[in-house]
Formats: sequence, C-alpha cells, structure tokens
Amino acid sequence: MSEASQRILTERRGPILIVAFNRPEVRNAVDFDSSKAMEVAMDLLDRDDELFVGVITGAGGNFSAGADLKEVAKHGPIPQLARGGFGILKRPPRKPLIAAVEGYAVGGGFETCLACDLIVAARNAKFGLPEVRHNVLATGGGLFRLPRRIPYHLAMELALTGAFKDAPYLERFGFVNRLVEPGMALDEAIKLAGSLLVNGPIALAASKEIIFQSFDNEDDWAKQMPIARKVLDAEDTREGLKAFAEKRSPVWKGR
Repeated sequence: MSEASQRILTERRGPILIVAFNRPEVRNAVDFDSSKAMEVAMDLLDRDDELFVGVITGAGGNFSAGADLKEVAKHGPIPQLARGGFGILKRPPRKPLIAAVEGYAVGGGFETCLACDLIVAARNAKFGLPEVRHNVLATGGGLFRLPRRIPYHLAMELALTGAFKDAPYLERFGFVNRLVEPGMALDEAIKLAGSLLVNGPIALAASKEIIFQSFDNEDDWAKQMPIARKVLDAEDTREGLKAFAEKRSPVWKGR
C-alpha cells in the first residue's frame, strides 16, 4: 500500500468499524490525503448495512493535533471535501460515532470529537482550539458546536485563549461520557459501542440523526464564512503560519 493509503487505518470488529488517524510522527496531524481517506471510511460506515457503530481513535498515543499547519503554510488551506474538513467535520456519518481519545485532541482533532456522538477519554487527554495562536480560525464546526456542548463562558475561554483543558475538567461539564486510565480509551470505546449493539441498528441511526439535525444547522457553515474570510485572507494569518513552520513567535500587525 502507498504511504497515503496508510494515513487512516480501518478495522472491522463485527458490526463496529474502528478508524484510526495514523501519522503518529506528527501527533496525527491531518493533511489532504488523510482527509480523503477519512471520508472514504465514513462513506463505508454509512454504506455498509453490516456496520452499525463507528469508533475513531489515533495511533501512537494521541488522537489528533489538528490540521497539518506546515502543509497549510506551504500549500494553503486543505481543500474541502463533500463531508467537509478532515472528511467528517461538516457531515458526520448517520450512524453513531464514538471518539476514543488519548493524548492530544486539539484544533481539528477537537472538532472531530465534536462531530462524534459519544466521547471516551483517557485522564491525561487534552482538548483545545489553539487556532487563534496562529491567527487561524476553527472553521470545522468548533466555534458553533462547542457552546452547544458546554457552558458558553467555558466555550469562549477555550476559543479565545487557545488554552488546553484536560479530560477530567471537561467531564465535569458533561463533555466526556467515560473517563479511563491512559491506554484504555479504545477498549472502553469498543465496550461502549457494544452496549449499543443490543438495540436495533436502524433505530440507532435514526435516533442519532434526529438529535444531530436538531443541533446542527446547515446555515451555521455558511454564516461563519464571511467573518472567517477576513481572517483567512489576512496578512497576520500568513505570518502566523510562517512563524509556526519556523518555530518562532509571530509578529502581529493587526491586518
């Protein structure tokens, strides 16, 4: 297999599809090939009548550090796919999806968790939206999904400071369904998926979709772009990404 085809790994365990980010050398940062492979995996989950539940995890001790900013700095924003960023963020599968989080789930990695229906996290897992540190925006649903999952002021703190919060802290606000010891997130997620399998798969998918539709509005994606465009095209954004790639502090100009 090509290197690109290995960026996302899939494994079938009966009616459960396990999908893993697989770029551990960069904390599973997502590039365009990863996004395409993730979309293929999500299409498989939706298309295959023998698959009832999906689990997303990451290889090498981290969930995902988000978009590969070095690729973005070099080639520009990752092109959008039918399912949106990362091949999942705008249109997750219609079947239940569980995030099994170890290590870092930040930026688009955090937004991937927000696109899931249930979250199992190791106690040392860390979540955050650090995009503002580079004058970039979390346009993968994070800025409108997060305040629907946790209190408004906490969502604002995460979005405006770019700081990370650990799993036990977020569990207090109902963001995490199961908290486990490090190294056990995937096992617990599979166990949680198994508890869903006693139920009718068609009813599971329909229940998920009704709740998803009640919280996710297609207009949210369109409404954010006129505001986001000013940031995406800004001189400071180019500087922020260049500074990240050069491992230095950015020099902001406010334009």
